[in-house]
Amino acid sequence: MTRFRPVRKAVFPVAGLGTRLLPATKTMPKEMLTVVDRPLIQYAVDEARDAGIEQLIFVTGRGKSSLVDYFDLGFELEATMEKAGKSRAALDSSRTTPGELISVRQQQPLGLGHAVWCARHIVGDEPFAVILPDDLMVGGALRQMVEAYNQVGGNIVCAEEVAPEKTASYGIVTPGETRGNLTEVKGLVEKPSPEVAPSRLAIIGRYILQPEVMDILDAKETGAGGEIQLTDAMAKLIGKQPFHALKVDAVRHDCGDKAGFVLANLAIAMDREDLAPRIREYMAGR
Repeated sequence: MTRFRPVRKAVFPVAGLGTRLLPATKTMPKEMLTVVDRPLIQYAVDEARDAGIEQLIFVTGRGKSSLVDYFDLGFELEATMEKAGKSRAALDSSRTTPGELISVRQQQPLGLGHAVWCARHIVGDEPFAVILPDDLMVGGALRQMVEAYNQVGGNIVCAEEVAPEKTASYGIVTPGETRGNLTEVKGLVEKPSPEVAPSRLAIIGRYILQPEVMDILDAKETGAGGEIQLTDAMAKLIGKQPFHALKVDAVRHDCGDKAGFVLANLAIAMDREDLAPRIREYMAGR
């Protein structure tokens, strides 16, 4: 069996302003908004670690320092809890080891492709993952993608079928041969209208990419919305490298808007034995 270079690094584009969640995001990064008892960024980091990622690369912007601070050692808090005889286990997953987390700045909001390009020197010549924390995925989505990558190599995007009227909100796949949940990608179109969309197979917020995409992004070509689109850069790899879309066995919550964020809180709370009974009791009384 062919052995492909392992995916050890993940890029987290977290410089966005979160305007769809205002006013909560006026002074707080959207990735720090809490779903039940953990911020969105924690779910994304946990998913990356579960997939075997060794280095976390945060692409941040002004006002986003709390994202990095969150994963630092909270010495005063932990010392106080230890003195009081309280368990610090709840804080374990919010710590990183030296060198595990690196942050770089995206100084201008020029699009997702630009945000990924900002991490080029840290990514180097290795394949890497991209995780959008807005898409909260429950069920090990990135781990499934890494398993697929170990079989076919190349580039892999996470995808799901969307309603026809939603194609203009996503990058859409032109599909080729399908084997199980894995579909060959023949082309990619950024945010096509329903009448011209090549399919309803939409890219969602997880990617495994080869480092050559950075060379394409280096040209800084703009696309839809006048931004540097990651989808456009990925499309130029098709035919040169293996490229697949994977439907994962996971539940996606779009936490980029208010309704999706509320539903994520409800769904995850209902999966918790310590919280579900009270929620069911409340809902039964409505």
